[in-house]
Amino acid sequence: MTTLAIVGPTASGKSGCAMAVARERTDRGHPTEIVAIDAFTVYRGMDVGTAKPSARDRREVAHHLIDVLDPWEDLTVAQFQVRARRTIDEVRARGVTPLLVGGSGLYWRAVVDDLSFPPTDPDVRARLAAVWEQDPAGAHRELTSRDPDAAAGIDPANVRRTIRALEVLELTGQPFSSFDDSWDDHRSIYGDLEVAYLEPAAEDLRAAIHGRARAMVAGGLLDEARALLAAPRPLSRTARQAIGYQEAFAVLAGSAPLEDLATTIATRTWRYARRQRSWFRADPRCQPAAPRQVEDRLVSC
Repeated sequence: MTTLAIVGPTASGKSGCAMAVARERTDRGHPTEIVAIDAFTVYRGMDVGTAKPSARDRREVAHHLIDVLDPWEDLTVAQFQVRARRTIDEVRARGVTPLLVGGSGLYWRAVVDDLSFPPTDPDVRARLAAVWEQDPAGAHRELTSRDPDAAAGIDPANVRRTIRALEVLELTGQPFSSFDDSWDDHRSIYGDLEVAYLEPAAEDLRAAIHGRARAMVAGGLLDEARALLAAPRPLSRTARQAIGYQEAFAVLAGSAPLEDLATTIATRTWRYARRQRSWFRADPRCQPAAPRQVEDRLVSC
């Protein structure tokens, strides 16, 4: 059975294209369900800011890995890898085609490729953070002395990544760089994987991002952010990273003006979309195609 995927940057039209493919394939007797490969749509209560599929779309086509965690629960890439692969196996076991949809290159590679992720321990991470979080340069020098290959690939200002590398050294006794061997191999664990990559022209993508940001603000983003701040527990580290919510929290705190909210979100989203494009362009399976081409190809698989 074929495993399908639609990937691409934020606001490239993945969700609409996926719905069209799933509907048409199901109508033709090839039932297809969507598996969201996304770090943030897993969280309940984060709907507007993540452009989560509508309730109507989710009734029409089954969606998986959406609303499976509370926003105070953390989610590592390794944990997502396990959840997603288990979900794909369950869908395939029912004779249904899984259609993977997402824009995170890291999560995409983690799910479909033979990548391993070193363990993590929150206590060790917290202890290292207490030592190094306010001294990024010192942390980077420490890493350089112990794992120069890893240090060479980490921005000295990225103290979080540096601490992660030091954590792996402490937990495994192996250099963080030793876990990178498989990243250049793009052979999927799903031998029947069919990948479609959406990448609109830059001006079209930027316009779509600005339109989405305005729609989020008009559609209740601040109300969602207010509800998240009132939740019984603080947001997890993963959830706090979601674009849109950080900016909304700043408005609610009075440290940023409301009138700039949509523009601020769009600016940050555009920077992220550029990184997404770079990530997918490095994957030889991702050849840009228009939505109509994607639909025609994946429907006929």
